[in-house]
Amino acid sequence: MSPALLHAWLTGRSLARGVPAPVADRGGYRVDTGSDSEHCRWVFAAAGPNLSVLAREIDQPGRLIKLCGRDEALRELLPDGWQLHAPAFFMQSGSWPASRALPAGYRCETSVEGAVAHVAVFGDDGALAASGYAAETGAAFVFDRIVTAPAHRRQGLGESVMAALRATRTRPEVPELLVATDEGRCLYQRLGWRVLSPYATAEFAA
Repeated sequence: MSPALLHAWLTGRSLARGVPAPVADRGGYRVDTGSDSEHCRWVFAAAGPNLSVLAREIDQPGRLIKLCGRDEALRELLPDGWQLHAPAFFMQSGSWPASRALPAGYRCETSVEGAVAHVAVFGDDGALAASGYAAETGAAFVFDRIVTAPAHRRQGLGESVMAALRATRTRPEVPELLVATDEGRCLYQRLGWRVLSPYATAEFAA
């Protein structure tokens, strides 16, 4: 995994979520997320001794370590007291299919504030059916938090959100990036995305 590409994604993700930009730390990058459930996270492009040293220094919950690699590779570097999260995947777009029209009874709203775009799809009852964010920098176009409500799934709303976000892009030369859950990976692969790397996460829980 390229450290530069990882940094580009982290920068875009921080913009999309309104958290501090990543800073170089321990051979990886640290993001001070500062939420109720997560104090900060360290993200590494590759496994190395700095990751193991860091894991042994952490003794409080809410500190996450993430690695562009398989769960097994991360587990081998961690002492006792750490728990792995569900696997995820770092992905980059390829060729996109033709945009899919919204099903009848839905409407889409797009807003752009600075470098961040937000798309919301509403049902005919006014309830939020699907949504997502994207952030554009000089190095990447980053998709984030693409979500479809359970009652509205399997209708292509996620694809519609992605297409509407992509329509806000102004730099077609930069890569399009995201991190997907295992379930989301299937959707994105159908849209022409490819997996660059597994993305493992561990949290100190002792």
